[in-house]
Amino acid sequence: MSLQWKGVMPAVTTKFTDSDTLDLQMFETNINAQLAAGVHGIVLGGTLGEASTLLDEEKRILTRATVDIVKGQVPVLMNIAEQSTKGAIQAAQKAEEDGAKGLMMLPPMRYNAGDRETVEYFKAVANNTSLPIMVYNNPIDYKIEVTLDMFEELLKCDNIEAVKESTRDVSNVTRIKNRFGDRLKIMTGVDTVALESLLMGADGWIAGLVCAFPRETVAIFELQKTGRIKEAIEIYRWFLPLLELDINPKLVQNIKLAEVFTGIGTENVRAPRLPLFGEERKKVLKIIEQALEARPTLPDYKNLNVRN
Repeated sequence: MSLQWKGVMPAVTTKFTDSDTLDLQMFETNINAQLAAGVHGIVLGGTLGEASTLLDEEKRILTRATVDIVKGQVPVLMNIAEQSTKGAIQAAQKAEEDGAKGLMMLPPMRYNAGDRETVEYFKAVANNTSLPIMVYNNPIDYKIEVTLDMFEELLKCDNIEAVKESTRDVSNVTRIKNRFGDRLKIMTGVDTVALESLLMGADGWIAGLVCAFPRETVAIFELQKTGRIKEAIEIYRWFLPLLELDINPKLVQNIKLAEVFTGIGTENVRAPRLPLFGEERKKVLKIIEQALEARPTLPDYKNLNVRN
C-alpha cells in the first residue's frame, strides 16, 4: 500500500481573502497548525473546502501549495467530486500531476447514478490514475450508497484501498471488517460518531472540527489507539457540542467561525454561502465560547505509553 490509511486527516477549509481570492497565507497558517498537532494527512477540496465553488485552477493552486507546505511530512489528498466520468478522470490526473498522493472520491454529482453506473464510474477513474483512492460513502448527504456488494466489485481495482465511512451507522464498521478484513481500510467521516467508530476498528478519522481544534482531535485518536480510552472519552465528551457543528447545513460557516476563535482562520466564505448572521450566529458563538472556557488540558499525546 502506497498510502497509509490511518490517523487523523483534516478535511481542511479553503481560505479566502476579503476580495474572494485564495488566501494562501492564512491557509498556510492553518496547515502548519495541523502539522504541529501531529495530523497524518491533509484532504483538500471536500465539502468543508467549498469544492463546489472552487475553480479548477484554484484546486490546482491549493494542491501545489499544500504539497509545498507539508514537504513530504504527510500525504496530500484531493477530493474528486465531478458530474461526469470524463471530468473525474481529468481531475484525478491533474491532482496526480500536481503532487497529490491520494484521492478521496465521491459518486457522480447531480445525477442519481444506479449501482452499476456508480461502480463503473469509480472503476474508470481507478483505471486511469496510479493514485490510491478512498471512496467517500455518504448516502445521507449525497443520496447514493456504495453498498458492500458494490465494494466487492470495486476492490478488484488494486488502487481502491479505503472508504470514508459516513453512513452514520457505527455497526457498518464491523460489517466492513467482517467482509473485507484489512483489504478495505476504514476512515470514519462523521465527527459525532468518530470515537465510537475508532473503537470498533476504524483505521482513522477524516475530521472536520480538527480545522479549528487540531490538537484535541489528534489527542483523542492517539489516546484511544494506545488504550487510554477513559482519557479519550473525557476529551470527546467536552468536544461533542463542537463536533455537532459539523453535521449541519452551515458546517462550513460554523467551522470557519471556530477557526477565528482559535486563531487559524477567517470567516470568509464564497457566495452563495454567507457568514453566519443573527440568532444562528449567536447560537454557534455560545457553543464555541463555552467550549473554550472549559478547554481541557491535554496529555503529552505524542509520547504515550500503552495502558491496560
